Order: sequence, then structure tokens, then C-alpha cells
Amino acid sequence: MLLIESLYDGVRAATDQLELDFGYRTKSRLRARLASGDEVGLFLPRGTILRGGQKLHARDGRIVEVVAAPEDLLEVRCADAFELARAAYHLGNRHVAVELGEGWLRIQADHVLEGMLVGLGAEVLPLRAPFEPEAGAYAHGHQHPGDGSGARIHMMDGQ
Repeated sequence: MLLIESLYDGVRAATDQLELDFGYRTKSRLRARLASGDEVGLFLPRGTILRGGQKLHARDGRIVEVVAAPEDLLEVRCADAFELARAAYHLGNRHVAVELGEGWLRIQADHVLEGMLVGLGAEVLPLRAPFEPEAGAYAHGHQHPGDGSGARIHMMDGQ
């Protein structure tokens, strides 16, 4: 089995792909198959969240691109920005992973949350697409400067 233990930020092109849905991209220990069919074991630092397009460095020197697999999602649209912010608030209050777009929110399909959003007056549409939610206020790798608490904050540029 091929071992992958680190991310890759260099310029080399990927020679294989690892397609995973968001649930699997949040796991730091994982057994999976590459597009080529090779079996891999992922052993990444705890708290690592893989994003579509990121590259990984395999122990044999191979560079592997992460592909965000399509999954069942709900797209939320509202009549105005206030109503969209209200929907986002209620999702955040339930600690739901949310992807933000221009005039929409996306969440993983969930009939209970769908009912809540419809009850708030949102238009909710099912779709199948890759899911890339916000990393959140406590994203791995970004220290809040100067407070000594160790709290981590999300950087909008994805660094």
C-alpha cells in the first residue's frame, strides 16, 4: 500500500488523483484508492482538511491531486441578503458546515435542516456537486495573534 504523509506545495504536476467527499477529506487517517486503482493509506497531521485541487506527496515521490467528489447537497437561496444571513445564522447555530457563494449557501443534504430552512422562508434546491465549506473559526493552522489562547481563525484566502 502506498503511504501519503504530507501535503505538497511545489510546482510538480500531479500524476494521480484521489477523489473524496467532504466527510473523507476531514479524516487524517484513511485508506482509499487512487484513480489509477492503487490503494493508499493517508496519515496526515490531525485536523487536516483536504481541499479540492490540493496536492499530496506520496512516500514513493508521486504527487497526487485531491479531487472533491460530487455529493448530495442543498442549495439555499433567499429573497434578500438579510434572509440569507438569517438562514446562515441558524445553520451556524447548529454547527453545520456551510459553503458560501454569491447569493447562496450550500449544505450537505439533510431533511431536518431542509425543513427548518423552508420554514424560515428560504428556497431550498437539491443538487449534486463538490462540497467546499468554509473552514470555520477554528481552522487548523491559523493562530489568532496576541491573545495567548491558542484560538485559530479562518483565513479567507485559503492559506
